[in-house]
Amino acid sequence: MTDASHRSGLTDDIYEKLVNDEDARACKSIPESACREVPGNFLKTLLSMFFSKLGDALVNPKITLPWLMQSVGAPAWMLGWLVPIRESGSMLPQLAIASVARTMAIRKWMWVLGSALQALAVLGIAAVAFSLEGALAGWAMLALVVVFSLSRGLSSVASKDVLGKTIPKARRGTLNGWAETAAGLITLTVALLLISGVLGEGSTTLYATGFALAALMWVIAGGVYAGINEFPGETDGGNNGLKEAFARLSLLKTDAPFRRFLLSRSLLLCSALTAPFIVVLAHQELDAAISMLALFMAASGAGSLVSGRFWGRFADVTSRLVMVRAGMMSAAVGGVIFLIGAFRTEWLSEIWVLPLLYFVLSIAHQGVRLGRKTYVVNLGEGNKRTDYVSVGNTLIGVMLLMTGFISLLEPLIGVSGVILILSFMGMAGSWMAIKLPEVEG
Repeated sequence: MTDASHRSGLTDDIYEKLVNDEDARACKSIPESACREVPGNFLKTLLSMFFSKLGDALVNPKITLPWLMQSVGAPAWMLGWLVPIRESGSMLPQLAIASVARTMAIRKWMWVLGSALQALAVLGIAAVAFSLEGALAGWAMLALVVVFSLSRGLSSVASKDVLGKTIPKARRGTLNGWAETAAGLITLTVALLLISGVLGEGSTTLYATGFALAALMWVIAGGVYAGINEFPGETDGGNNGLKEAFARLSLLKTDAPFRRFLLSRSLLLCSALTAPFIVVLAHQELDAAISMLALFMAASGAGSLVSGRFWGRFADVTSRLVMVRAGMMSAAVGGVIFLIGAFRTEWLSEIWVLPLLYFVLSIAHQGVRLGRKTYVVNLGEGNKRTDYVSVGNTLIGVMLLMTGFISLLEPLIGVSGVILILSFMGMAGSWMAIKLPEVEG
């Protein structure tokens, strides 16, 4: 047996163990030539997703990035813009990015470029932490978060296309689930090391070193992704790409399932927007020591670890119901926090209450993310899928900026009141998702 055939056999064995079953649907949605490459592409995609998600865990705009900005003395108001900038910045330019992607028969290189630029931006944040302080450090970090976010947009558009071309429908949710599980395990491990004190006391140096490590993760992710065997796909729109891209906004008028999906996804942003407000409550009711950072990292990592595979397999059966149930879970967490704040405020001072609720919210958020990612990839094929992703993400970016202004209500209704509003959004989003058509099968 040659080395190549031995590696191929090992890859097939690992793939079969990861997917764990035989399914007649396995290669219905991709060409036969691509089907032969599925085991290797599955593992390469999984590894690249793992490293990029590990980078995400280390550069979390809801946990670690606020802590780093506070450690360098950045003004508190800047922290409130981290999530909107990080999320919307990657989404708003996606119509323009997609107009370029549509001219590319091979799109994995767009993902690789995005990964490399994210690594440079995160390395820049680490350098700022070592060299600047106060408002200047804060402004520099926000600027680098913008660069990071725009780079993320390149990878976002390309990843859905490459996934749709290389991995069959019946395996896409499972792939995402394994990636979330693996990244959750590493995040939990880092959190436990912080709690144990093995990594030392919380300091700017420690945080910045973590960001430098995150940059390395994106470099590795890009190297692995470059090895994916992607076959040339559909291309068009080369001459007036940007004009045609904006013309595709007409999908909102003509494509009812896509329009309803976008409405549901917009409302289900509650799972992401609630998280930083729980951290704000922790700052108010507890302390800002490294142990609290570690507890929230542990909660986030454990949530991904215990739920990733479940949500992934569930999404391969019905991504629509994954969004419904995860959205209701997110809404329930917000409702519980509001009730505690209204009737049992002293419970918020218990060190386990908010991290536990954050853990449950992390499970819900994983479900929302895996559900909507699997749904939009399965909803369309070829360049239609590119249109869905770019139009959807651009409009979600606008919605993120708009919902960011909900935080302005905090002086009037308090943090718990803001969380309650987000819970109502979650309930409405779940109700909208119930009426979506099934796209699996």
